[in-house]
Amino acid sequence: MALKIDDINKEISLVKKQLRNNSVDYKRAFDEMSVSIKQEIDEVCRLRDSGQPVIPEVEFQTLRDNGFNDQQKALLQKRGCLIIRNTFPSDLASDWNIQIGEYIKSVGYYENPDKGLDNYFSSLQEGKPQIFSVYWSKAQVAARQHENMAVLRSHLNRLWRYRNNGESIFDPDRECCYADRTRRREPGDNSLGLKPHIDGGSVERWLDKSGYGSVYRHLLAGDWQKYEPFDAAYRTETNQIESPAVSNMFRTFQGWTALSGQGPGDGTLQLIPCSRVLGWMILRALQDDVPNDELCGAQPGRALPCTSDWHQMVLEGLCTIPKMMPGDSIWWHGDLVHAVEDEHNGSEYSNVIYIGAAPYCDKNAAFLAGQAECFLSGASSPDFAAENYELDFSGRAGMDDLTELGRKQMGLQDW
Repeated sequence: MALKIDDINKEISLVKKQLRNNSVDYKRAFDEMSVSIKQEIDEVCRLRDSGQPVIPEVEFQTLRDNGFNDQQKALLQKRGCLIIRNTFPSDLASDWNIQIGEYIKSVGYYENPDKGLDNYFSSLQEGKPQIFSVYWSKAQVAARQHENMAVLRSHLNRLWRYRNNGESIFDPDRECCYADRTRRREPGDNSLGLKPHIDGGSVERWLDKSGYGSVYRHLLAGDWQKYEPFDAAYRTETNQIESPAVSNMFRTFQGWTALSGQGPGDGTLQLIPCSRVLGWMILRALQDDVPNDELCGAQPGRALPCTSDWHQMVLEGLCTIPKMMPGDSIWWHGDLVHAVEDEHNGSEYSNVIYIGAAPYCDKNAAFLAGQAECFLSGASSPDFAAENYELDFSGRAGMDDLTELGRKQMGLQDW
């Protein structure tokens, strides 16, 4: 459900006043949580600066055969991110890379590369397109419905606490397809750098009293020790302000799959591998040094920024991901701070398909009907600006390209 607020600054002041009337000592809670978070950030920095792995890695075949052991689960829940090596065979991913490149040309993208409809990242520089608003190429559809992806996402979903008061919040073994875009970043590009941010809601995280207010109930009560980022309670009941590129589905993980080799310096992904940072940011905005009508730079309809003005302590832990090869995939909790390197200084294209994990629940199933209509017509995914490059394009994927699993994930066949 969309959250509508006429006067954002007035509402921020009102919510802050209401919270402070609850007699919670937010300074004490923030100071205590800061000590705990700093210990994690210091650990991340020590590992990163000594050249040791920070982001956990697992081979897909090992995961398929054995799942995550208890030690891995604990580390993954702490870091909030992981790399799955060889999610797909490298030759298959490389073939998809070629197909998508040809598809973008065929659909006429380069003749009208920037329709100016998506202002989600308002700080992006102008330049050649690097993130392409195509959703229905046969390669993208094949990757989303691939059996390996289904197995992987089932294991990822099970890292969450998905039952509350005896009832299931989502089904970890059924997935709802979330159609996202593709990135093709050319060598020398300096237009796609994204500053540290979090997707999936900005001011809503404080102003949506029923949904996000319940998700962060322990933090808002001052009981920061009880905050569990992987607790799914109330996550499917959140409300967002309508905006292109703000996800209306509940995603346990965001993610992408590498179509080409890429690593540090190639204009690739950066993460703060600490799953509790957003909880710390929630309390940060409630401190007395933040103006009453502000939330540390949060703006409606935009990504939630993590900036040096307010969040310098955690920014020290920003890490560039290690070398990725075609077919490898990387996943991060939807609340994890992430960024993109400012420049691509490598010699080859840095290409990915964005594929996240959106398990079956009422919120996600309701979204599928509108998305399925877009698939059938070739319109842009309903969560993004209506650029409609593929509308009525004959070369896109159709019903015949969906497997039985793909039809179920698209809501076009009952499970």
